[in-house]
Amino acid sequence: MTKDATALVRSQFGVAASDYATSEVHAKGESLARIVELAAPQHSWRVLDIATGAGHMAAAFAPHVANVVASDITDEMLAQTAKLAADKKLDNIGTAKAEAGALPFEDASFDLVCCRLAAHHFPDLGRFVSEARRVLKENGRFALVDNVAPDAQQLLGASPSEIVDATAAYNTFEKLRDPSHGHAPPPETWIGLLENAGFRIVAREQFGKELDFKSWVTRMRCTPETITELERILVSGPQNLRSFLKPRRDETGALHFTLQELLVIADKIA
Repeated sequence: MTKDATALVRSQFGVAASDYATSEVHAKGESLARIVELAAPQHSWRVLDIATGAGHMAAAFAPHVANVVASDITDEMLAQTAKLAADKKLDNIGTAKAEAGALPFEDASFDLVCCRLAAHHFPDLGRFVSEARRVLKENGRFALVDNVAPDAQQLLGASPSEIVDATAAYNTFEKLRDPSHGHAPPPETWIGLLENAGFRIVAREQFGKELDFKSWVTRMRCTPETITELERILVSGPQNLRSFLKPRRDETGALHFTLQELLVIADKIA
């Protein structure tokens, strides 16, 4: 990650650390319990949680393993993780400052590497996957959850070029809300990256994640002008993007929409 990109992520998430600590989407969410279940952690395992944020996934795995290293590039997030571990009396969680594309850990030093709702901020997904594989032990396990862009399953009947356009529109939408957003690819891109890097896919699931628009923009401290533009895109933007995000209003008039989360469990192979 370049110095400018690192600084942008730190500036965006440093001030928002406490919001992510209490965010329902991050603290709970369907994918959190499911990734632990599918990863099938063992009591002897050493775990690395990359871009831990406020530490919710590290805390979810901690009761099932020997120890967890919760890593992040943002000091404020690491402080929130330490607080969460203390509050939950999880004394097997440690924190470390680490960048996803240049992990400061020895080869083959973890049984499980996990990352949840963060990889779309990484500037080089291939490098992230390569680093995760490097620090995994032989037959080690990789567990990923992240937002993904639309594909043919989500946009039935759309042409390949229309899906490419919808993917670009979706990432532009995300980046407008959060300038530190990098790129969220369609699911098959993740599968290809993992298989080409020497992983075997052992589980794959996808979830629709309903979001409240107001809390989504508030968490990232968007300006009123940005909020207006994001709402305009949701309500009257490109048709394929709206088909993917499924905007709707509840009985009070509050705006909601749906993101897609991909969950992948993959084992390191020789």
